[in-house]
Amino acid sequence: MYSSIAGFIEDWNQEAASTQNTLDALTNSSLQQQVSSDDRTLGRIAWHIVASTPGMLNEFGIPVPQVDNAETVPQSAKEIAGVFRRVSADTAHAVKEQWNDASLTEDVNVFGRTMTKGATLLLLVKHIIHHRGQMSVLMRQAGVRVPGIYGPAREEWAQLGMDAPTI
Repeated sequence: MYSSIAGFIEDWNQEAASTQNTLDALTNSSLQQQVSSDDRTLGRIAWHIVASTPGMLNEFGIPVPQVDNAETVPQSAKEIAGVFRRVSADTAHAVKEQWNDASLTEDVNVFGRTMTKGATLLLLVKHIIHHRGQMSVLMRQAGVRVPGIYGPAREEWAQLGMDAPTI
């Protein structure tokens, strides 16, 4: 749970930047990659991150512009990444403008559960982390280079003059 808006903004900006790097690495052809026919495609997961972020904020009581055509996954990886740039900036701005540190202890009903506003912001951050992890696996399967997130990706170890860990 967050106890300060500044703490949330710092985490959001870091996680949103990692998500942006991941989205920027997608290719149009990679968007169709999926684990099975019963699961979301890589493009659907990426678009879910983009389109659901404003939806979650509105559910939390933070009005922000919704994503146009949220139900239809774009065929362009660049479009998905571009819309996330706006959503990410809108998120940081709206939270900073509409809530304050004292409001983070207030309870709100979110998706049928009562939680503090500070807990809702943590849920938002965990949501993009969760789906970014799903994306990284599908990206590997699609042959797309995965950017380092919390450390170097396999391909980035060589740039550091080291062998990638195998264990």
